[in-house]
Formats: sequence, C-alpha cells, structure tokens
Amino acid sequence: MAENKLSGFATRAVRSGQQHDPETLAHATPIYQTSTFVLGSMARGADLFAGAASGNVYSRIGNPTVRAVEEKIAALEGTEEAVAFASGMGGIAAVFLSLLRQGDEVLILGPLYGGTRGLLEDLLPRFGVTGRAVNEAELPAAVGPRTRMIYVESPTNPDLRIHDLALVGRVAREHGIISVADNTFATPYLSRPSEFGISIVLHSATKYLSGHGDLLAGVVAGPADLLHEVRMEGLRHLGASLDPHAAYLLLRGVRTLHLRMEAHCANASAVAHALRGQPGVAKVHYPGFPEHAGHALAASQMSGFGGMVSLELDGGLPAAAAFLEALRLFDHAVSLGDVASLACHPASTTHQLLPREMLEAEGVTDGLVRLSVGIEAADDLVADVLQAAAVAALVAVPG
Repeated sequence: MAENKLSGFATRAVRSGQQHDPETLAHATPIYQTSTFVLGSMARGADLFAGAASGNVYSRIGNPTVRAVEEKIAALEGTEEAVAFASGMGGIAAVFLSLLRQGDEVLILGPLYGGTRGLLEDLLPRFGVTGRAVNEAELPAAVGPRTRMIYVESPTNPDLRIHDLALVGRVAREHGIISVADNTFATPYLSRPSEFGISIVLHSATKYLSGHGDLLAGVVAGPADLLHEVRMEGLRHLGASLDPHAAYLLLRGVRTLHLRMEAHCANASAVAHALRGQPGVAKVHYPGFPEHAGHALAASQMSGFGGMVSLELDGGLPAAAAFLEALRLFDHAVSLGDVASLACHPASTTHQLLPREMLEAEGVTDGLVRLSVGIEAADDLVADVLQAAAVAALVAVPG
C-alpha cells in the first residue's frame, strides 16, 4: 500500500486510507451503510466472489468505510494487508480457524487474555487443534512436527510481561510456521511486531485504536497471502463483520492515536511510581521500572512503556474489592485503552473462566487489579489511586 511509504507515524494515522469521496468530494470518509453492491456482469460477479478480482460484493466481506480502516491499520503496522472484524475475538477466531487444520498445535507464550485462552483451551480442541504453553527458554526446542503457529501477547494481559518478539519471529521463520502477536496493549505507535519478523499482528481495536469506549472492533494485519485466507475463509464464513458506522468511528479514533498514547504513557508512569511502596501494595507491574524483568527488552522493542499498570494487594480479594470500590476517577469496568481511566479485577471478570491452577501459575491472583490509565490530569489520577490504596491497606489479610 502506498500509504506505508509515508515517513511520519502521525501523518499515516491522519491520512492513510482516507481520501475525499470521489463522487461528492466529501472530505470525511462517508459511512457506506449498504448491505450489498451492484456486481455488473455475471463474469465480474463470479470473479469478485472467488476473490480473483478486487471490488465490493457484500458488506460481510468488504465495505468501503471498513476498507479505509484496513488500509490505515496496515499503513500503521507496516504490513501488506489488513482485515477488520466486529471484535478482537472475531479476528482472533478467524486467524485460528482459517490458518489451522485438524492435528495442528499452537505454541503459547502467555499469559493470554482470558477469551483467547478459552478459545485455545476449550473450543479449538473440539476440532483437533491444541495449544501448548511454553516459555522463551523452551521455545527454540519446543517446535514439533504438529506445530503450525506461535502465539504471543506483549505486553501480556494482565501482568504486563514482555516477550521477545524477535525471538518468536526467528523461531517461526526457521521452522516455516506462522507467528502471531496480539499488539493491543502496545499499539503500532509503541511497537510494530512485523519489524521483528512476526507474521500476523492483531488488535482488539475496541481498545486503544478506537480510544473512546464507544465501539467494538478487531483488526488483523499481515502479508497479503495469509490475509487473503483470513478474509475469504475467516471473515466470509464466520461472519464477524465490522459495521460501517463502527468503522467510521474507528477511523476517527485512530487519527489521534499518537497524541493519546503519549498521554496514556505519561500518566501510567506517574500512577505506577506513586503506587510503588505504598502500604498494602505488594507489587506494581509496570515495564517502565528498571527492576521489571522485561524492562530492557521493552525498551528495545517499544518506544514507550504503555498505558497499563497492574498492582497486587496484600489483602487478596477483600483488599482488591475495597480498592476498586474506593476509586473515584477510575471506573470499575472491563476493557481498556479508553481516554477515561478504567480498573478491573481480572480473576473475577476477564479471566474468571480459566482454571484456578492456571490463574495462579500465570500470576492472576485474587489481589491483582488491572488499571487502564486514561488521559485525565496526572495529579488527579495519582491522588485517586493513593486514596484507594490507603483504604485497601486497612483490609487484613484473610486468616
């Protein structure tokens, strides 16, 4: 795509994928609220449905407003192609179900978002696809004859571990398999996994890409050959199609991604540093701390440390509940990446369906609270988390 050649990220965020409407000369990309498109000749219609010709057929497969989103994200991620979906999970499911076959194995570098882990642990095994968790030290030797894909989040949800994307990309290339990175937490503003050899990059665009908490969307980006399969099988057959109106809102949100991420990063740093060492706070997970296990790696593959902070409270579940109920500016809600600050308890919400032993092994404890730090005034956010931590510190550890 020509837009990938624009040198400035801000320029690509604002301009890529969006030109004035050729019919009306409207400056903003119109909402093409239509279910179908006129095919013209029978031969052209057959080619369009077969994917042998480019053009609009049916909005389940493609739509001009949605296409503008796809072109913009491909330009920001530096990939050949992108396909948009009605949700992040719609995109993840499409990648798995279009690129994996019965008998295939997925190597997992976790922890993973609970929905993704549930898909790998519960649904895909019914169709003969299995997932196997490994760590980075094990990864080079872990690829077996059934391994078809390596799947990674970085930073991870919810404990903000950092994985070596270059290692994942290199191992996948050496074995001729697919590597997939969930880049939702970092966004292409902070990290572009394709630059480290990752095959496919995906996002819950509901989060930072949209940025305003008013839509659901997902985007998958990568090479044209793999994305053709994702579109013609994963999108067309599963039907998790992005609505044109949501696509319009997403286009508007992405245009300010670079500005918002700077504020998210600055505020997260302020909140994380304020919470560290507070009474009742056992640990603060934030890759910007020099003592964080992934700090050096994060600094090498990200241009900032992100807008997420997780903290572990000494008092376990009662302390987490007290902390959440005491917050005034951080709304108790799932999701993240909103301009407004959010807080949630992963063990009882986003990760609740996972087995207790898996949660404990991956650090999703009863005392863990995840903060999505918004773009409000930093001093106000710091004051809010400090008063909430003070309340939580009064909760005794259960006997």
